[in-house]
Amino acid sequence: MAKFIDEFKEFAFKGNVVDMAVGVIIGGAFGKIVSSVVADLIMPLIAAIGGVNTADLKLELKPGVAAVVDESGAVVTEAVDAVTWNYGSFIQNVIDFFIIAVCLFFIIKVIAKATSLRKKKEAASAAAIAATAPEPEPTKEELLLTEIRDLLKEKK
Repeated sequence: MAKFIDEFKEFAFKGNVVDMAVGVIIGGAFGKIVSSVVADLIMPLIAAIGGVNTADLKLELKPGVAAVVDESGAVVTEAVDAVTWNYGSFIQNVIDFFIIAVCLFFIIKVIAKATSLRKKKEAASAAAIAATAPEPEPTKEELLLTEIRDLLKEKK
């Protein structure tokens, strides 16, 4: 059991897992913001232009039944809500998805561009340092091997 707990701690507290958890939380909050933009800003504009509010679009599959009350005011039969197929909510969720996808596309594109610019800058600075760096001195082993090579050439 202790081995399992140690393995779980190692897994759970790695940087990638914590980063992923933060990303999921921020993504959830971002999703709520996008849903609000769609529901409160975009869809009312579409309703004003087209005269249809997509959130209200539905197909009634089974009609509702009103409550039946006797003369004394007692409820004889409870009211039953209508069974509906709310395809307007689905349309709204599809629009939410596309807005989130477009936003994430642009965010990833900006991050990739910034990363490539940083890598180019690092490569340029490394090349500049390499160009100005003096040739390293040979080690003692290299000098000794060079002398041995030269002596062997002389004997031939």
